[in-house]
Amino acid sequence: MAKLISKKMSQVGSTATGAVKNVGNNIANGTEAAIDYVMDTTGIETEEGKDFGVAGIKEHMDVIASCGKKVGVIDDVEADAIKLTRKDSPDDQHHFIPVSWVARVDGQVHLNKNSKEAVASWKSDSTSCGCDI
Repeated sequence: MAKLISKKMSQVGSTATGAVKNVGNNIANGTEAAIDYVMDTTGIETEEGKDFGVAGIKEHMDVIASCGKKVGVIDDVEADAIKLTRKDSPDDQHHFIPVSWVARVDGQVHLNKNSKEAVASWKSDSTSCGCDI
């Protein structure tokens, strides 16, 4: 009788282990599919630390100074200048910063200038910021 119970318990254990592995695989596959969906539909790479360079700059991305403070939102890229939106500006004006200030681009645009330097040096047009071709 003890051998029969032991055998049945072993079978139950094997069945439970297989079911748990199957559930784990389904969760992993679903997570991978969700990540792929987000990347395809938003155009935002989800790999942490991935740098897309200046070519990865897109409208509506936040611009983050080297100190971590948000200094604006991308409106457009014109030649070698980044145009920031008016609505996120402290003076309701467009401001331009050179792409040379970009340290990296992931889901946000990170600058190599702190917020005080960026605000003090941004310009009202791409020509005056020395960004035109």
